[in-house]
Amino acid sequence: MDNGPSRRYNGILPLLIPGCPYLMIDAYLIPIRYAFLSFPILAFLFTLPFLIVQYRKYGYINKIRVLVIYSLLLYLLTALYLVILPLPSTRNTCTGLRETFMSFTPLQFVRDIVKETRVVPGDPATYLLLFKERAFLQAAFNVLLLVPLGAYCRYYFRFGFIGAVMAAFGLSLFFEVTQVTGLYGIYDCPYRLFDVDDLLLNTIGGMIGFIAAPLLMRLLPHADRLDEHIDLKSKQVGFTRRLVALQLDAILLFPLLALFLRDRNVWMYLAICFGYFVLLPYVTNGRTVGKWIVRIRVKGQEERIRFMELLIRYGLLYGIVGGVNAMLIGRAIQTLPPIAMVVCFFVAALINLSFGVHVLPRLFGKEKTLIYERWSGTKHEIV
Repeated sequence: MDNGPSRRYNGILPLLIPGCPYLMIDAYLIPIRYAFLSFPILAFLFTLPFLIVQYRKYGYINKIRVLVIYSLLLYLLTALYLVILPLPSTRNTCTGLRETFMSFTPLQFVRDIVKETRVVPGDPATYLLLFKERAFLQAAFNVLLLVPLGAYCRYYFRFGFIGAVMAAFGLSLFFEVTQVTGLYGIYDCPYRLFDVDDLLLNTIGGMIGFIAAPLLMRLLPHADRLDEHIDLKSKQVGFTRRLVALQLDAILLFPLLALFLRDRNVWMYLAICFGYFVLLPYVTNGRTVGKWIVRIRVKGQEERIRFMELLIRYGLLYGIVGGVNAMLIGRAIQTLPPIAMVVCFFVAALINLSFGVHVLPRLFGKEKTLIYERWSGTKHEIV
């Protein structure tokens, strides 16, 4: 690509290194480093919806699927950073630009390579010089950028060849539009060039990835067989799944809980818990909204959950453990004599400590049954 004043690179600008002026590898490592640094934040935000979809669609979490999806997330983040970084130091990016923001000349990269290359066709010893030339490296990196996408499309999403090609072209077009719009208006003018060659090279990379997928993914089991021999009825419901259901229930109950926090009426808290965690599961045979979303329910000694089983289970959990904590922020405790308040805080601390000591070893051990489940004769099951 021409690096004249009227053109802007569509990739990372090369670092100018003495003796090798167009070596771009070091410049590509900077966005990759930023991608790895910011990935934990994105993964944290992504985890809850990911878990919901996996529980809802498959009924459990498959470790291979987790590896594939999160590696895909990291790859897409890295690819995005590679095409938008480094960012300009100012929003005013129009200074010094000419009229050219787009290049619609196909195969310009071939002409650039021919123009700049020092390779002698009849001398194989000069072929390695290509890996030190800017035009070739830029074209090669544009191809490599979407090779992983083609492999993901074939292995995980099970796209056909046309579908993978369209996915690669669509992602490449998204990158080009993102660049030519100055990150959708964040910058006054484009700071990278929209180039039809990049669409072509990226799409070719997706095609190569699709063709090479069987080789790239040979260490992983076939996506069609990930769920073979899985008996959902025999799988134990883990604490992560239960926590996701609780989070969803808490989101739904937030307006009512906000009223409790405003009025600090313990009886309101108990009424909310009784209605949502006892009456509703009794009507729905062990399901709250959160449990329904992640495909679990509370099961008693019989197929149909009994009212007393639910009352004991959630009376212990939300009545005693949750109730003493609700009492501490309620208005009623403020009217007690100081010695009574001290006793209440001591009792609440003792209950919380005892419950924590009870739960902690079950988070990491084989025994997962909690005391309120044992006393009520209930457990979770996948439905």
